[in-house]
Amino acid sequence: MESARTQASPAASTGDGNSLRGMVLMALAMLMIPAIDVFAKLLGQTMSPGQVVWFRFFVQSLLITPIIIYLGEWRVPSDTLKVQIARGVLIAAATLFFFAALNYLSIASAIAIFFIEPMILTILSVIFLGETIRIRRIFAILAGFIGALIVIRPSFAAVGLPALLPLATAVCFAFYVMLTRTLTGRVNPFQMQWMVGLSALTIMSLALVLGEVSGIGVFQASLPEGIEIAWVFSLGLIATVGHLMLVLAVREAATSLLAPFQYLEIIGATVFGYLVFDNIPDLETVFGVMVIVSSGLYLFHRETVNARREND
Repeated sequence: MESARTQASPAASTGDGNSLRGMVLMALAMLMIPAIDVFAKLLGQTMSPGQVVWFRFFVQSLLITPIIIYLGEWRVPSDTLKVQIARGVLIAAATLFFFAALNYLSIASAIAIFFIEPMILTILSVIFLGETIRIRRIFAILAGFIGALIVIRPSFAAVGLPALLPLATAVCFAFYVMLTRTLTGRVNPFQMQWMVGLSALTIMSLALVLGEVSGIGVFQASLPEGIEIAWVFSLGLIATVGHLMLVLAVREAATSLLAPFQYLEIIGATVFGYLVFDNIPDLETVFGVMVIVSSGLYLFHRETVNARREND
């Protein structure tokens, strides 16, 4: 999930060399990021989802704070504080839903369902940002939903309601991206990553305290032992490096150019899922993924065409 789990930001340059670097960084990030879900799934065998999320953002905050100090970006513009905190809450919720889903679904299936997010974001943009949606985009969105249903159907039959958790992730992340758009050009991307980590860490700390007091299983606190310590550090390290690569990628190339590379995450998820958990997607999942990816790529294509028309 962590992909599209990206920081939206305009490209700093549109030169061919910069665009190529951006595409390479984006591709590497998308192939790397599913490893986050591997460690989350491993840790989920003995830890609550809430605790795994807490460690994910704790390590990220620990690693990125020195960068923020070096860049001198610790001063948060007061008019962006509420939005940045809201983004942290949303990404914490999205991560929690996704990590919880990994206790029931294969990584590839969970990510495939999550990729309904571009369609949800398009709908939210119409409702809240007043964007226009044309008939071809409506058909693309419907096709994406059908693809998601194809993937969800066997998963729902096998595990029940938890198969819908990646959909909850997609909704939270779509709102997260929409808020990110409001900060574009106003906040340094590194500061956005830092604030997301601190906000998510704060909200998850409160949730873990509540979980201990009330006995809510999803928020039960615990400490890693043995190999789990390495898994916790690896989870946070890959999340930090992967998302910093995304930040650098969107500074080098246009978002519309990079967006299709997001679907490489499914390849990484399938490979990691097979190597670590011996998960092989069935034909229904593969077909559903193809439908979702095709509709998503078409939406990105239409956004690119419309952007060019507006700039002409």
